[in-house]
Formats: sequence, structure tokens, C-alpha cells
Amino acid sequence: MGARLKEERERLAKSQTDFAALGGVSKRAQITYEKGESTPDAAYLNLVAAEGVDAQYVITGVRSSAGLTRDEIELIEKYRAAPLAVKSAAIGALTAGALPEAGPKFAIDFGSATIGQNNTVAGGSHAFNVTTTPTKPPRKKK
Repeated sequence: MGARLKEERERLAKSQTDFAALGGVSKRAQITYEKGESTPDAAYLNLVAAEGVDAQYVITGVRSSAGLTRDEIELIEKYRAAPLAVKSAAIGALTAGALPEAGPKFAIDFGSATIGQNNTVAGGSHAFNVTTTPTKPPRKKK
């Protein structure tokens, strides 16, 4: 917990003295929290959370969704509701990297969007190009 608290303090670019003041504790108490020698109470966590600390992350190690944008939340919701083939295509599209020089043409149609090589995906008020790169080049015929 201490390491995550320190990580959050550094993310917010605060000194231990300034951060301690936000939480209503002494600098020494802040140091002991960050070293894991003692555990902050709920009142402290409530105060630092009001200043932008992800208290859920500090306590559990799992980031809260409060830091996600509306677009990110929409993407996650659609991904969770999608069939496996669509999830695979989306992962492939997001990890494809640079545009391919040449490759097989393919597409997967799932409702309002088609994912494939150099296709435009439109959903809601957002549109972006999706490209894929084959992992193996096609075999040459002899």
C-alpha cells in the first residue's frame, strides 16, 4: 500500500510535506505510510482522494474507472459485449502498429463497423482508421 501511495503522490507532483498537509498529517506520518510502517486511516484517504488520489488503487492495487474518459468507457463496454471474433479483431487492430505495405485483404463485419485492412470504423460520434499487419507473409507458389 505504501508504494502505491508514493506512486500517487509522485503522479500528482507533490512533495511529502505538501501531500502530508493535504491529508492532515505530519511529514513523518506521510513517510511512515509510504514506507509501509503504518497504514493511513479512512479520513486521510478521503482527504487525499478529494485532491485527485485514486484511493481504490492505493488500497487494492486496482485502478478505479473514474480516471477513464467517456470514449474509453464506451470502448470497454462495447468490447465486453462483443463476440469473441470481434474481440480478436479489435485486439489485432489495436496492436497492428504501422500501416502494412501489402497484405491480404479481409474484413469482419459486426453491425455498424467493419474491421479489416485500411477500413474506417465509425461508432457513435467517433471515427478512426483501423489497419492490420499479417503475422506471416503468404507462401510463394512454385
